[in-house]
Amino acid sequence: MKREKMQNKELRLAVLVSGGGTNLQAIIDSERAREKSPFRVSLVISSTKDAYALERARRFAIQSEITSPVSVLGSEKAKTATMEEKRLALSNAVFELCKKNDIDLIVLAGFLTVLTGPIIKAYENRIINMHPALLPKFGGVGMWGHHVHEAVLASGETESGCTVHLVDSGCDTGEILVQKKVPVLQDDTAETLYKRIAPLEHEAMIEALEMLAERLLG
Repeated sequence: MKREKMQNKELRLAVLVSGGGTNLQAIIDSERAREKSPFRVSLVISSTKDAYALERARRFAIQSEITSPVSVLGSEKAKTATMEEKRLALSNAVFELCKKNDIDLIVLAGFLTVLTGPIIKAYENRIINMHPALLPKFGGVGMWGHHVHEAVLASGETESGCTVHLVDSGCDTGEILVQKKVPVLQDDTAETLYKRIAPLEHEAMIEALEMLAERLLG
């Protein structure tokens, strides 16, 4: 699985989602706006069966799969499994899907399960994550979505933003690829702060994909 340079001329992406999929849409739009894109969304994997991102995948005839604890472990085992067991089971299911579909690069775009196990080593330097804050601040377990923005506001920070980083065996600890910043305004709420950061997430994601395409495709 590990390659210094890819031999094909585009990166086959698996985009992992749990919700609306706005970053997925940004990647699809960027890909289709170009005459020759260095990346292509080949697979969408959702941790929830009701994620609107799955509808986005269907619109563009992109293969989609669901890897929820129930779909992977079965309903009875999912009830008694520990968090670590669920994480590993989901990670291994994602790994098998990526191998089966010859995926070059994994994109975590609002995926609410922290990947663990063999997939991390097999896809070393080929998994990226979008985080809605300026890492290394406000990262780690429990720091996702509105929880991040609320923590930023509670801290009195004067700026926030988003970060695209490589995924390693930690949580939000990998190499930072791209960051975008916005000021934190005095009357901000978690919602208003999110709305200013969201468009920058799309820009940061595309920049990071272009950066990795250059690294991996040469």
